[in-house]
Amino acid sequence: MENENQPAAEQELDEETLFIVAQTFKALSDPTRIRILHLLFHGEHSVNEIAEKLGLLQSTVSHQLRFLKNLRLVKFRREGTSLFYTHDDEHVMDILKQTIEHAHH
Repeated sequence: MENENQPAAEQELDEETLFIVAQTFKALSDPTRIRILHLLFHGEHSVNEIAEKLGLLQSTVSHQLRFLKNLRLVKFRREGTSLFYTHDDEHVMDILKQTIEHAHH
C-alpha cells in the first residue's frame, strides 16, 4: 500500500504514470520528433515552415505533430487554413535541452 507521506521518488509507480513516462521517452527517441521539438523550442511555426526548415515532407511533419499533440507535447492554433504549432510542456523541453547539452560535452 502506498504511503502518502513518502516522497514521490520512493512511491510505487502506477500503470498510468508508467505509460505516460514510457510514451514521453518514446516521443523523444525519434530523431524527426526531436528535430521538430527543437525547432519549436525557438518559437511558433506552421506545418509548412517546419517541413521547409527541416527538409521534410508535409505529410511526415503532420504525422509526427499528431503523435506529439496526442501526448500534449505540442499545441496548435488555427489561422485560416494554416495550423501553427508551439511546444506545450516545459518539463519535456527542459529534458530535451539538457540532453542536447549533455550530447555536446
